[in-house]
Amino acid sequence: MTKPELLAPAGNLEKLKMALIYGADAVYMGGKSFGLRAFGDNFDDTELEQGIDFAHSLGKKAYITINIFPHNNDLLGLPEYIKRLATIGADAILVSDLGVFRIARQVAPTLPIHISTQANSTNWSTAQFWKELGATRVVLARELSLTDIKLIRQKVNIELEAFVHGAMCMSYSGRCLISNYLTGRDANRGECAQPCRWKYHLMEESRPGVYLPVVEDERGTYIFNSKDLCLISHIPELMDSGLHSFKIEGRMKSVHYVATVIKVYREAIDSYASSSAPFIVKQEWLDELQKVSHREYTTGFYFNKPTQQDQIYTSSSYIQTHNFIGLVKEYNPSTGMAVVEQRNNMKVGEKIEIMQPGMSNFVQTISQMFDSEGNSISVAPHPQQIVTLPMSQPVVPYAMLRRPQGGSDEHDNDNR
Repeated sequence: MTKPELLAPAGNLEKLKMALIYGADAVYMGGKSFGLRAFGDNFDDTELEQGIDFAHSLGKKAYITINIFPHNNDLLGLPEYIKRLATIGADAILVSDLGVFRIARQVAPTLPIHISTQANSTNWSTAQFWKELGATRVVLARELSLTDIKLIRQKVNIELEAFVHGAMCMSYSGRCLISNYLTGRDANRGECAQPCRWKYHLMEESRPGVYLPVVEDERGTYIFNSKDLCLISHIPELMDSGLHSFKIEGRMKSVHYVATVIKVYREAIDSYASSSAPFIVKQEWLDELQKVSHREYTTGFYFNKPTQQDQIYTSSSYIQTHNFIGLVKEYNPSTGMAVVEQRNNMKVGEKIEIMQPGMSNFVQTISQMFDSEGNSISVAPHPQQIVTLPMSQPVVPYAMLRRPQGGSDEHDNDNR
């Protein structure tokens, strides 16, 4: 059985490293321009090269997004940017616009091109068209069913990629104008303000100030608010569909989110590929996906057309059971002590969970804690404070410390 590529979002260099260390085969990331996540950290030119080099050092791949729908002035500097991406070893670029595709073919003819989901590829003829133009991969529109995907696979010999987990835009293939209309920020040029997550009432023209509920709730409704996609229970069907790459959404999400979701899907894919026994969805995988910031889960369009059950009308809030509180930088096996970078308020006496790449989680209590000068402390309140604490089991760099919510007054920022 050929295992699909597990493709992770990388909003910055730290998230890129975490994604690859926790099991991703490849990452997708954006530079400071030409991508659809203008308000993410993104990568400057030096960071792009560092990210690509890090991926290659692990034998993995890095793809760069150039998926805006550009206006004329957006094309300024684009040829030089694409040339540089080819020079520093990008494994592919993601594009959605034919003009960008044309420029890329002219200035970097050997650079592989993936067609973004924004291009709205919903049938086999479109996939064949992109193949004939020279594209190496098509990221399919999220509006396709598993049956649709299988037919495209049968008809066209091209790599196919699809989202399998993460937030979903309420608009058709992400082509939304609500942000443009309400805020002047163009979602299709990387500046979406996410007004689909706002709270709405209906007002009749002759009765200003009288707010009418859109559904049976006097508090209003979040009428555009989709549940999050989650297909962890359907790995066999996905792998049998012929998809080349399973894509995780979340370039704006936290390192905790990226590492946790990637670890779960890595384990599920490897479990199915390595065993002839019937696939069993482990409860621990489902539990892990509850620990990160998310909305309620849905299977999207894969098995049926979404209904009102796939929307959230009463809230735009996130669900999350655990907070990310620290990242292991070093571990001394002779002393059992770990050097940890604080990411949220930590206290002696707290029960915490340690998650690390390729290993089982374990739980322990923080029995002691020392600051960078070796002084015993009872709390680490400062962001990114370096502390040392004993570990009940060996850990590796990039292991993550977290605690159940309610264990501190601090709050995680997984939904950023």
